[in-house]
Amino acid sequence: MIGGARRPREDGPEPVPPSHQGCAIRSVRVDLPAQRGEPCPELRDRHEDGHHLHHLVWRLGPGVRVCSSAVLGGGIGPRAWLLNAQVPGGYPRLDPDRHLAEIAAAEGLTGPGAGLMTAADVVAYTTGHDGGVTATVTAGLGVRGWAAVYETAASGAAAPEAAAPETVASEATASEAAAPGPVGPGAPYRPGTVNIVVTLPAALSDAALVNAVATATEAKVQALLDAGLDCSGTPTDAVCVAAPEPGPDGGEPFAGPRSTWGARIARAVHTAVREAVPRGLS
Repeated sequence: MIGGARRPREDGPEPVPPSHQGCAIRSVRVDLPAQRGEPCPELRDRHEDGHHLHHLVWRLGPGVRVCSSAVLGGGIGPRAWLLNAQVPGGYPRLDPDRHLAEIAAAEGLTGPGAGLMTAADVVAYTTGHDGGVTATVTAGLGVRGWAAVYETAASGAAAPEAAAPETVASEATASEAAAPGPVGPGAPYRPGTVNIVVTLPAALSDAALVNAVATATEAKVQALLDAGLDCSGTPTDAVCVAAPEPGPDGGEPFAGPRSTWGARIARAVHTAVREAVPRGLS
């Protein structure tokens, strides 16, 4: 149950009503044209606890499945909407799922959905398109590194212990809030997190949905390396892939990078991430 407000739905989480006045929606900007009938995000802004923040909303409607690592509505299942919300650095709340549900409810979003968070500038989103696939990326690259980091006897580095839940703001923004970013006197805080949302018109099987997330991640890493960055991403990157629910045929069985739809996903994500790098570093 999210925040204890409603009985959980069997087909996914449902937004709860806002519990504070911080999620007031102030204006709307729609910057992305529809791509061959595919859902496009709306860029919206809000004033929350003294901060002027933005978020992207996808109104998917019925008949769409999402595979995601989202902090709200993650996993595989039907989703009626997606939300990518900017939060301030040093995010103080301990209930990011409820917070996202509050923003969704303020938007009038109903039914199951998936929500992502980032301290990066959502206004600086980028897009890539290929053969009906659309990839939308928000990127903060101030906190970045390699996925596999090994302790060495020479350095004497100790593996960090897992933090207790009450010691971090949220899984989605813990590294952003704790990592210092650039060092030195007066160095500004620069957040990390690369959020990727992919939409496509072809139904995918369960296995292909998972494969699509892997393909998008591979394309992200390729784009970062092509941009000259010595990293595989940030500690809090997230991916959402949205596709129509499959019919009796079960949907496309493959979404690896050499399959028809996987290749399109890879190219769209690569384009969007490659364009996002200079914005994420600024």
